[in-house]
Amino acid sequence: MVCGGFVCTKNALSALNVVYVMVSLLLIGVAAWGKWFGLVSSISVVAAVIGVGVFLLLVAFVGLCGALKHQQVLLFFYMVILFTVFVLQFSISCACLAINKDQQNKLLEVGWNKSEVTQKDVEKTLNCCGFSSVDYNGSCPAECFANPQTCDTCSTALQKYAGEVLRFVGGIGLFFSFTEILGVWLTHKYRNLKDPRSNPGAFL
Repeated sequence: MVCGGFVCTKNALSALNVVYVMVSLLLIGVAAWGKWFGLVSSISVVAAVIGVGVFLLLVAFVGLCGALKHQQVLLFFYMVILFTVFVLQFSISCACLAINKDQQNKLLEVGWNKSEVTQKDVEKTLNCCGFSSVDYNGSCPAECFANPQTCDTCSTALQKYAGEVLRFVGGIGLFFSFTEILGVWLTHKYRNLKDPRSNPGAFL
């Protein structure tokens, strides 16, 4: 049977969802590992990553069950959800790649002001103190604070990595967004194919 027939499309869609399952388990595992070993102390960050992983896992299971059973309702909802995720992810990825340094700094400051736990994590990890200025009369978990005059501000330290991180995230997001539109196309194609093993007059 040529690739493009029922079996080939079913196998391709199933393989794509197996990849999504593996990625979702990786996200959940990395988040749990980071929290367990104290690399990330912010509960909100860990919960967000685990939430994305669980959502992706559920979507992948819906797609996998729909592909294996050729179930029209599951495939329809899977296609709609995947297309919605594609639109959101593609938009965010493009924004990550297009953002300039001033916009980066504003976003970093907004994120910095939202959580003191995140502030402490950043100060300890990047060995910096304060966002735009060092408070010599305050406290800071960074090693450099033993001699505060040697400390850089965290905005300076974050700017060194922000551009690279945004480009990396944008690139990865674009890659996966194209796999999602591939999944939408495969699902649409698969829904309109008849199972050759079923009654030729039936459309499952």
